[in-house]
Formats: sequence, structure tokens, C-alpha cells
Amino acid sequence: MHSDLRIIDPIMTTAYITRDHGYMVYDTLIATDANFKIQPQMADWKISDDKLTYTFTLREGLKWHDGTPVTAEDCVASVKRWAAVDGMGQKLLDFTASIEATDAKTITLKLKEPYGLVLESIGKPSSRVAFMMPKRLAETPPDKQIPEQIGSGPFKFVQGEFQPGVKAVYVKNTDYVPRKEPASWTSGGKVVKVDRVEWITMPDAQTAMNALQAGDIDFMENPTFEMLPTLESNKDLKVETLNKFGFQVFGRMNFLYPPFDNVKVRRAALLAINQKDVLDALIGNPKYYKTCVALFICDTPFATDIGGETLLKGGDMTAARKALAESGYDGTPVVIPAPIDVLLVKAQPIVVAQQLREAGFKVDLQATDWQTVVSRRASQKPPKDSGWNMIFTNWASADVSNPIANLTIGGQGRKGGWFGWAEDPKIEQLKDEFVHAPSLGAQKKVAVEIQREAYDQVLYIPLGQYQAPSAWRKSLTGVLDGPATPIFWNIDKSE
Repeated sequence: MHSDLRIIDPIMTTAYITRDHGYMVYDTLIATDANFKIQPQMADWKISDDKLTYTFTLREGLKWHDGTPVTAEDCVASVKRWAAVDGMGQKLLDFTASIEATDAKTITLKLKEPYGLVLESIGKPSSRVAFMMPKRLAETPPDKQIPEQIGSGPFKFVQGEFQPGVKAVYVKNTDYVPRKEPASWTSGGKVVKVDRVEWITMPDAQTAMNALQAGDIDFMENPTFEMLPTLESNKDLKVETLNKFGFQVFGRMNFLYPPFDNVKVRRAALLAINQKDVLDALIGNPKYYKTCVALFICDTPFATDIGGETLLKGGDMTAARKALAESGYDGTPVVIPAPIDVLLVKAQPIVVAQQLREAGFKVDLQATDWQTVVSRRASQKPPKDSGWNMIFTNWASADVSNPIANLTIGGQGRKGGWFGWAEDPKIEQLKDEFVHAPSLGAQKKVAVEIQREAYDQVLYIPLGQYQAPSAWRKSLTGVLDGPATPIFWNIDKSE
């Protein structure tokens, strides 16, 4: 996989490796298919004529991995835990009058006013996902890790064989009853065709490629781009991009502490950054990347260059130095954790650190591993006390394709905001205008204003888009594509 697995609570973090773990162990009430349509998964639903009441009915035979039946109370608690920390979930709560279990199999969601993104929120395919878990686990505060991995999904997590830094093990849930519909993205029948799946940690890409070619492993999520020609020439392997929508690279500043609590300093940093330099170091092959300053992804209905003009030109170092000199920056070091073990988050901090130095910033680049970054970025401690000033990661494009889904477009501050904790009441007001907009055209106009405000306040810095092919042995069949891949149901392995 693209990363070692350490945090195993899929509500506690947006890290994709934890999301991928979540899909192994947990299931969802509803899900998204390859036509972007919401489909029943654990539950069917009905909507009242006035669009104010959504009634979800659990399907028969659902069991938790400990053998107890899934109840509506479990699912209500799960939805509440997810919604407390997810961007789309938080907005859904703003419109929610009540959500309760009206009997053992029925969940009733009542709205204060009609809201068109109810199903899209609960059924979205990627991080954070509204995974269902038993009430006793779902009542754990979302900033604390649940004590055990009990879901109702197609695989069971083997806690006794879990070795962070070595491997994670899953076995087929023989009690799981798949839906009858064909598998499509995260919806449909999750038919498990293998007895056991092992995620083997191999930080060195060359070692992993050798293991794949030798047949010691069957699947490699993110080969380096330099390796692709070698893998493509191997008749025993298949190389394919599973997430056709790709990823957005980005940097995020910490708004709680100097120097980036000062918007003038944030703007100076933005001026210094060059997307192409980052993408050349990260991806290298222009076949797989493109520069893009649209916060809601290029070639989508909400794409615009507004606010990102300087970034689109490749930065302006002269303007950056001038802006930094005028900002009041006092030389406070910019602490940037730099993971060295994950291919697709390795180059960004190194390149941007150098660009910031050229602009006049003092930078403290701290080598670490990705799972440490995943843990550390949730800390609101000062940078000198194991906190941070700037982090880099990637969003799956499907996760940021509109202002409500995009977690980094938020102004909730310390409580409820995504890591970095930007506080911006105007952005929250504009998001409300977006969800109330009566048409796509009206939404587009609001999205432009949201992007303008986000760039003005430097809520985050997009660094372009890319696609990342995976490689697997042809002895595997049934590998599914989609925006939340890899997923391991439907895969068969010939002997």
C-alpha cells in the first residue's frame, strides 16, 4: 500500500490509508456508484414529499463482527460521530433538526429546511466516510481512537497479527451477506473471493517492485513513475490508473501560531511557490500531472483561476521577498515535517522549503515518516512542542470537487476545522450561500467568490494535480476502479 497503517480509526483522521482500512472492516448505509448515483448499501431510504424527512431502513441479516445484530441506534451514533468532524457532515448537521432510531431497523432524519446534499453527504466515497460501527464504539469522542475494530463489513481485522510498520491482516467475514447488485465503486455487492489479505509494509519502492515481479506480493498501489516502463514491459503484470479523477497536491499552513497566524506572511509564502517545480520533483513525467490553481479541480463545473493568477504563472520571488519584508515577519522558523517513506508526499516539503528560504523565510525541515505526520498534524501544540507550521499532502480530486466536500475550505477555527484550523466567518457564510443557491449557475458564481476569499486568506495552497497508476499481477482479476481505491472485494486470485 502507499503507506504504513498505524491509525486505525477511520473517523479520527482523513488519511487515505486509514480510509482504505475502513472499507475493509466497515460498511456504509448508502454508497456512490460509477455513475455518481447514490445507491442502497446497508439501508434503503424514502424521502417525504416536503423533503424534510429521510427514513432509512436497515436490510435484513446485518451483523457486527462480534455476532451481535446491527441496530438503528448503532447507526445513529455512527452518523453523529462522523458528522461532528467531516466537512459535509458538519454542514448536514446545520440543517438537521433531529436524527434518531424510531425502531430497531429504522433511522429517521428530520431537517429544519430542505437540503439537497443529504444522501451525497452520507454516501460519499472518500475521506471521511460515514462508516457504521456499534454504538459503544461510536460514542467514543471523534478525537480519540476507538478501542477495537468491530464493523459489519466484508473483512475482519486480525488484531493479533497487526504489526505497525510490518503488516496488517484481514480475513474474509463469512457472515457478511453481499448485496445482489454488481459491485460499482463503493456500492453494490461486496463479494469477497479470497480468504485473507495482507498489507505488507515496504517503504523502499525498489524492494516492493522486485517483490511484485517475483510474485512475492500481488499488488503495488503506487510504484514510482520511473518504474512504470519496467512494470509495463512485464507480461505478468498489469499497470492501470484506478482513480481516474486523480489527486490534488496541496500545502496547508497552521493558523494558530506565528508566523502563519499573520495573513501578510501567508500571502508572501504563496507568492514564493512554484507549482511546476513541485510537480517535476514529485511526479517528473508530465504525462501524469498538470498545473492547476482551481481549488475545486480543473475541468469541473466549479473550476476557475480566480485568485490563483500568480501561482499559475509560477510564482513571483521578487514580489514574495518584498511582501515578506513588509509583513512584519520576525524570522520565526517555519517548522515543516518532511516524510521520507511515502513516495507521493516526499518531494513537496523539500521543494517548498527551498522556495520559502529563497523568499527570506527561516525553515526548519524535519525528516520523519508519514504516519508520524498523520498523528502530528492533529496536534494543536506550538511548533516548538512537536507541533508544526506547514504540512503537505494530497486530496483525491473527488474529495474536493465542491466547496462543501473540500475540508480545507473552512473557517471553523480550533473547533471543527481541518488541521491548520483556519478561522474565517466569511468563508462559512459563502458556503451557506452555496448550499442555498437555486441553480448550478448560481452555485458557480458563489464558488468563484469562495475561491477568491480562500486565496485572499491563503486557506491552503494547491500545487497541481496528478494521476497515480497501480500495478498488480495478472493472477489477480476483478480489481475495481473508483475514487476510493484500492478496494479488495471482488478480487479473485488464480493459483
